[in-house]
Order: sequence, then structure tokens, then C-alpha cells
Amino acid sequence: MDIQELKQIMQENGIIGAGGAGFPTYGKLDSRVDTVILNCAECEPLLKVHRQLLASHAHEIVEALGEVAEAVEAKEIIIAVKKAYTETIAEVEQAFKEISLEVPIRIGFLPEVYPAGDEVITIYETTGKIVPPGKIPLEVGVAVFNVETMYNIYRAVFWKQPVTYKYLTIAGEVQEPKTVKVPIGMRIREVLELAGGVTTKHPAYVHGGPMTGNLVEDTELITKTSNAVLVFDESHLVVQKKRGRDSINMKRAMASCCQCQMCTDLCPRHLLGHPIEPHAFMRAATTGVTKDLKPFLDTYYCSQCGLCEMYSCNQNLSPRTLIGNYKNGLRKQGVPPLAEPKLSKVNSLREQRLVPMRRLIARLGLTKYDIPAPLCETEVKSSRVAIRINQHIGAPAITLVHPHDLVIKNQRIAKADGTKLSIYYHAPFNGHVLEVTDTYVIIQADN
Repeated sequence: MDIQELKQIMQENGIIGAGGAGFPTYGKLDSRVDTVILNCAECEPLLKVHRQLLASHAHEIVEALGEVAEAVEAKEIIIAVKKAYTETIAEVEQAFKEISLEVPIRIGFLPEVYPAGDEVITIYETTGKIVPPGKIPLEVGVAVFNVETMYNIYRAVFWKQPVTYKYLTIAGEVQEPKTVKVPIGMRIREVLELAGGVTTKHPAYVHGGPMTGNLVEDTELITKTSNAVLVFDESHLVVQKKRGRDSINMKRAMASCCQCQMCTDLCPRHLLGHPIEPHAFMRAATTGVTKDLKPFLDTYYCSQCGLCEMYSCNQNLSPRTLIGNYKNGLRKQGVPPLAEPKLSKVNSLREQRLVPMRRLIARLGLTKYDIPAPLCETEVKSSRVAIRINQHIGAPAITLVHPHDLVIKNQRIAKADGTKLSIYYHAPFNGHVLEVTDTYVIIQADN
């Protein structure tokens, strides 16, 4: 299959990164790619979905990797996975024995640290290449895909099925932690019922992982990028950190930041030589001295992994949040990053400064929640879904349906916006359209 045909299949079947920012996957296909990496780091605590999905569908995912690698004429395929995922590794190795690909394929082992799944870290650990600050993996000839994205590619290429369902882990304060397959557009409160309901009187909901996920209401919708729904008591450390107010965070930083530099010393991107120094930013931001703009401009190179404020800072301050606010402010004002950011050498103490997952889990008070969450692949039914048509980076899709229209499973309900970076959306089941707006389509299932 040539690259243009594969791009069209991805776009028309609504495939985007099944996690992270939701970049349309067809936009990653490029003839300059030498190495295709499957990211199975599962670097956020409590999440299980990627290792489970790869273990259950190793054959399909390896075949899809072969299709992608051949389309871009890559020279190598790497499956990046942690050694602790023994069941997953065994299934992948068995698939290697049974499937013959045109492109060489191997396993690249990742350390059991956070954030091993940051694609810049994943690329370095498996290839030794360093993505330059502010650049994308393509700059070093690499394309990175997560496990569910690759499985969606298989389903689109071989089964002609679009993305209408999402795999995600339900964990925390629930009766039965598990990984489920739910229709996109389902509400979190319905998802939680699949795990037997919550076990705390004062629940707070995190959409995503404990490090980078967001606090939401139980009416929040599942999207193509949802990887987890976590439930904690309102008093939990993770919840309290995510509820911090920007004005209070800044005042606390002004009063307490002692410039110990732990945030910088343990910063994953800084350790690779990227010009991001959280402690320098904190000093500049809290003193109000703007003579040196570099600490502010260097916020562009922060990955927002959250390690600095969730683990490193002994004063319990919030460098990541404040850096993110400044970075967004610079973008809104049209302030560009440095034209030629400096890349330093990899820190000689990097190996000693990596943060073990077990230690991170303990520090966050998550140890009691770090238990099995078995995968259940039965398609969950929902009576009603509200599907956002702007779940991806790029131009929102254009709706194709109207109120009262009847739709069937996998039917297109929104199309890509012309030649812009955009994708299609589809109905997850048979039903009728209740409402259509500029941002979503509500579908009621047939009984």
C-alpha cells in the first residue's frame, strides 16, 4: 500500500493519536521516516490499557506496523516496552515468529521510570537519537505511534472499521478496577458504573493519568484521546494539586521557592540537554525581573510531564502549572520561541536522576490503587452519546447529519474540513440524531 492510500484510509476512518493531544495520524506519514516506533511505555501510574491491548492483539498490531513501515519505506520498526510487561513481551515475541515483515522489527526496552512514554524520551532510550528542542520526531527520521492508534490502523486497513470506541482504564476509588471498551461520546458517570461504582462519599474525577490528566465532572465525555478515568477522594494529594489556583500558586512560589534546583535536576527534558530550567523560570517569574527573557522563552521546551510539581519540589510548589500558563500566554500574544535553541550534552548524571515508577506511585499515595484492572473487550452499549467533532488537533470536522436523521453503525456523521488537517467522525451504533451543533452530534440509540 502506498503512502497516499494509507493516509486516506486513516483520515476517512477518523484515526488520531489515541492519547495525548490527538494529532491526526495520517499527518505523521512521511517518506523521511527511517524508524517507526510503537510506544508501549504506559508511563502514567495506574494505567494498564496499552500493555493489555498489545498482549491481546500482538499479531494485528505487528501487521499494522508492517503496513505503516512499508508505506513510508522505513528501515526499522521498534516496539518500545518496559521489561516488567512480561506477558506483553511474550505475545510480541510470538508474533515475531509467526509474521514475516519486509522491514526489520525488534523490541526496544524502556526503563521503569517516569516519563518513559514522553516520545522524546522513548526515542532516546530506543535509538539514542535526541529530538532537537522545539522540533518533532520527524527531524530525526522517527515516527511514534501508541498501541491503540496502531490497532485502530489495523482495524481500518483490514476490517474497514472506523474509530467509534475507546479503550480506557477505570481505577482508583471504584469497586472493580478494569479496562473497558466504550463508545466515544459516553459520559464518565456511565463508565464508572462498569466498575461497580465509586467507593468514596466525596469523589473527584481525573480524566487521564494522575500526572497529566484533568479534574472533570462526571458529565465529561469520553473522546478518542481518553486513556483512563480515575476516582479519588477529594482530600487526595493528586486532587489537591490539580485544584490549585494560579494566583495562590504564584504567591506560594514567591514566598517559598528556595532555588534548590531539584525541579531542574530531575527534569527529563533538561537531562537530555533541552533548554528548560524550571528553577530559573520560578526565580524570574516570582521576582518580576524581565531583563532576561530566556527563562520565559524556554517554557516552550517544557513537556508538561508534571514531575517537577508532583514529585521533585520539596516545597510542594507548582512549576509545571505556572510554566504552562506562561507558555500559553506567550502563544496567545504571538511571541515566537527562540529561532535556534541551544541543545546541551546529555547530563552525565542522567541515569542516576531518573525517577522510578514505584517511588513515584508511593510519593503520590497511589500504592493501594496499583492493582490489576483486567481487560474486558465486550463492546459496552450506551443509550446516548454526544460526539465532539473537534477531538483532534487541526480544523474541526464538518457535520453531515441533521436532527431526526436515522444513522447506522459506522456511518459518517462529520467529514474532514477540505484540505486542512482534519478527520472524519462516525456513529458507534444504530440510532437517530437528537441534536447537532458546531461542536458535537448527539445520537440516541435504537432500542
